Amino acid sequence: MKANTSENKSVQKIEIIKVKDNKSFFYADDISVEEPLEIRVSYRTEDRKESKNISVTMRTPGNDNELAVGFLFTEGIISGGEQVKSVNHSQAECSRNRENIVIVELADGFIPQLMKADRNFYTTSSCGVCGKGSIESIRTVTSFQNLKKSHQKVTFETLYQLPEKLQSFQNNFSATGGIHASGIFDLEGNLLALREDVGRHNALDKLIGHALFTHMLPLQQKILVLSGRASFELIQKAAMAGISIVAAIGAPSSLAVDLAKEFDITLLGFLRDNRFNIYHKSSSLEIIQK
Repeated sequence: MKANTSENKSVQKIEIIKVKDNKSFFYADDISVEEPLEIRVSYRTEDRKESKNISVTMRTPGNDNELAVGFLFTEGIISGGEQVKSVNHSQAECSRNRENIVIVELADGFIPQLMKADRNFYTTSSCGVCGKGSIESIRTVTSFQNLKKSHQKVTFETLYQLPEKLQSFQNNFSATGGIHASGIFDLEGNLLALREDVGRHNALDKLIGHALFTHMLPLQQKILVLSGRASFELIQKAAMAGISIVAAIGAPSSLAVDLAKEFDITLLGFLRDNRFNIYHKSSSLEIIQK
């Protein structure tokens, strides 16, 4: 079968055999692209310049700079945008692979604590936590944990509309049906930013990387909407970004619920068809009718 990449590097068109009503025929189908991305950091010590390979993740090409910086932030390797000098695709590798290597050059004088990245070198698109040494090693301390939470109000109707709004802006999902999304909304249900990826953790890292670049952090008074389930690592990443409300279309895991309680993050699950479950609700949030 032939495969050609379209101008949209996140979607690939391939020829498949489609079967319907006991009949088969050739069909040009769109599928989500999945490729490895190597994230490296470069920084200068007193006597020399260092370069370290941090992670390889299977991701959908696009927004790679946001993904790299968002990953470093949610892993606790950096704590702010001022610690990043530049982000670039590698120019030293052969042309075939250079778009799959991103080098984050850190600010002069900043030396990262790389021991916080207690992770195997390779992670799959479905599990960013795979390879962590222990549960305790992912409880990265967020600088936003002790921020005072102001009173928040959100209506049932606003929450009910979020899944449809999220999907309506998922261009790659519409084309392929096989990609995750993370979206940030304000309390009135207005979409502020959305990122897609075959890996749910990558989609959120891209979104948080965007927030870091655009000086949106911390994401208080915002709602994070996840297109699938809510896992432990997604809640951990939300906590790192100061997000106080997480709404998932799917189910949360037990560890996700535990962590939401620990960080006092409102966690909603099965948000669809004008219904949702509340697994934890912060005392600062009021969910009201119109």
